[in-house]
Amino acid sequence: MAACRKLAAKRRRQRGAALLLLLAMTSVGAAAVLVSALNHDTAQLRRSQQTLARMAQARDALLGFAAANGRLPRPATSALDGHEALAPCTTEQDCTGFLPWVTLGVDGADAWGKLLRYSVTPAYTQSPVRRISTVATKTVQDRGADGELVYRVGQSGCDLGAQCAPLVLLSHGRSNFGVSVQGVAQANTDAGNIDEQANAGASVHFIGRAANANPNAPGGAFDDLVLSLPLSTLYKQMEAAHRLP
Repeated sequence: MAACRKLAAKRRRQRGAALLLLLAMTSVGAAAVLVSALNHDTAQLRRSQQTLARMAQARDALLGFAAANGRLPRPATSALDGHEALAPCTTEQDCTGFLPWVTLGVDGADAWGKLLRYSVTPAYTQSPVRRISTVATKTVQDRGADGELVYRVGQSGCDLGAQCAPLVLLSHGRSNFGVSVQGVAQANTDAGNIDEQANAGASVHFIGRAANANPNAPGGAFDDLVLSLPLSTLYKQMEAAHRLP
C-alpha cells in the first residue's frame, strides 16, 4: 500500500511539472507574440517619422525653389524621371503628380519606397505670382470627434479673402495605393478605406487624419500622411527674396 501511495505521489509531481512547463511555454509564446507586435508598431512609427521628415525637407526645398525662381515647380515628368515637367500645367489635375525630386535635390520617396505625391495650384507654377489676384486652392480635411469631415486647412470655398493652401504633399503610407520607386502602381486591398480612396484620386481636396487600422472607423482604415504649406509662409519666403511683384 505504501508503495502505491509513493507511486501516485510521483505521478502527481510529474503531472505538476509538466503543467508548469506547459504554462511556461505558453507564457514565452505569448510574450514572443507581444514583442513581435510591439516591434512591428515601433517599426511603422519609425517609418512614419522618417517619411514626415522627408516631406518636411521637400517642403523646405519647395520654398527654396520659389525664392530662387519666383514660382513653385510643376510635378515630376514621370515616376521614373524626377525632373520638373517641361510642359506647363494649367489644370488642377495636370498640376497633381509626383514630387520633382531631382529638380529639388531631395529624396522623392517615403520610407516604404513609394514616390511622394505633389499637388500644386496651377497659378503658383507661373512667374510672376501676383499676390493681389492669385488664389491658393488646396484643402485638407480631418475627421472630427463625431466622425464627420472638418477642414483643417482651407475651407469649402477658396478666394482672396479666405485663402487655402498653395500645395499639398502626400504619402500613401505602408498599405494601399501609391507608386513604387520602380514605377509600379500599388494595389488597394481594402474595400472600406474611403478616405484613402479619396486621396488616391484627389487633386484639390485631401484628407489627413490620424492613422487607424480599424476598418470600421469613420472613413475606414487609414495610414496616409499629408503635409501642406501655409500660403503666408510661401509669401514671406518669396518676399524676402524679392520675388513678389
